[in-house]
Amino acid sequence: MTCAEEQHTSDEQLTTTEYRAAAAGQYRGSAAWPTATPRTPVRQGRISVALYAEDAILYAGAVQQLRQQPELELVDDEDADEAQVSLVVVDCVNEPTVRLLRRLQRNTATRTGLVVGSFEADTLQTMIECGVAAVLRRAEVDRGRLLHLVTAMANGEGVLPGDLLGKLLDHVSSLQRTVLDPRGLTLSTLTTREADMLRLVSEGFDTTEIAQKTSYSERTVKNVLHEVATRLHLRNRAHAVGYAMRHGLI
Repeated sequence: MTCAEEQHTSDEQLTTTEYRAAAAGQYRGSAAWPTATPRTPVRQGRISVALYAEDAILYAGAVQQLRQQPELELVDDEDADEAQVSLVVVDCVNEPTVRLLRRLQRNTATRTGLVVGSFEADTLQTMIECGVAAVLRRAEVDRGRLLHLVTAMANGEGVLPGDLLGKLLDHVSSLQRTVLDPRGLTLSTLTTREADMLRLVSEGFDTTEIAQKTSYSERTVKNVLHEVATRLHLRNRAHAVGYAMRHGLI
């Protein structure tokens, strides 16, 4: 049965306790696989992970993988909302999964990653809208990749398989070309003026020279560069230039 077909399966056919719990929005792994793990605080330096799985088999497999990683620590149900990372393990992105992802999205304290068996091409946008920061196919899971996924999310980064990233870039390119370009808008986090000034900074020009080249006052140049640094939480001009170059903004 494909993921699309599963989304239309009637409630009467979902007979397992685990899947009924999932459909009710109770995707916590312990609901499907009770554990006797005592509630203990996460040890300093370890990444706290809340695990959600749609059935006992997926939950048990994920637990085995995660507990082999000394850098990670699984949290109990009581502490799930305080975890740095929420990891969702499912066969496919269906209605119960989307409900869970939307619920997790409301908790801004944690970032959500998805380990999934398969998904339809049109679910990429749904995953992004639900705030999923990282995706890993179950067939590609090993200790190194799973650790990389969780660590990247804890560091505020995103992770996508190469083919998904390509589809996302195609989608962004199409959006820029068909929607934003006709309106003179851009997806860049920098305005044209900001990008021009940072480019001049990267070429070694000082405030006076930038003001002369852009026909703005020195005060405007300082204000523009200060606004960029403040908005993007950057320390100084050098940091701003490095950020812009690293992200392809200049």
